[in-house]
Amino acid sequence: MDVAACSALLNLLAVIILIPLTAFSLLVVKILIGKSIGDPGYPPVRGTVFNMAFCFNRLYDRHTENAKRNPTFRLLASGQSLVCTVDPRNVEHIMKTAFDRYTKGEYNQEITTEFLGEGIFMVDGDKWRQQRKLASFEFSTRVLRDFSCSVFRKNAARLVGFLGDMAARGMDFDVQDI
Repeated sequence: MDVAACSALLNLLAVIILIPLTAFSLLVVKILIGKSIGDPGYPPVRGTVFNMAFCFNRLYDRHTENAKRNPTFRLLASGQSLVCTVDPRNVEHIMKTAFDRYTKGEYNQEITTEFLGEGIFMVDGDKWRQQRKLASFEFSTRVLRDFSCSVFRKNAARLVGFLGDMAARGMDFDVQDI
């Protein structure tokens, strides 16, 4: 291989490496110079998509640790910012006080409709109220009590049978193994 061919190959390799590296750098800069830097009105940033990728095998543990340090925090991704909260006041505000202000949005509905359909978890406004009204009948005190009583009776009968059998045999057992 002559010098000109070697030089051309090295130039091609440099371009192939530099284009993704430049795109990655621009993405990081875009995230870091977002509107929230230095603005106390926004929850602190506790992670980015890149951070989540590095901690993927313990992602839920990482989110739990973040929530313990700061009950309301943001996760940044390219073009979007996800606010996570475990603060009871914020949860009440979102789920009860100002529910209509916090919609799922077209993007989330579009990407999850095939999986979750158009049930209570994925609709907003009047459709949500209708779904909630229908579901509330299934979760009434009487329905839940009747269901839980029948399940309790069935499990209690199985437990009594097991305990009677163990007592008749005179065997020891660990309750945690039941």
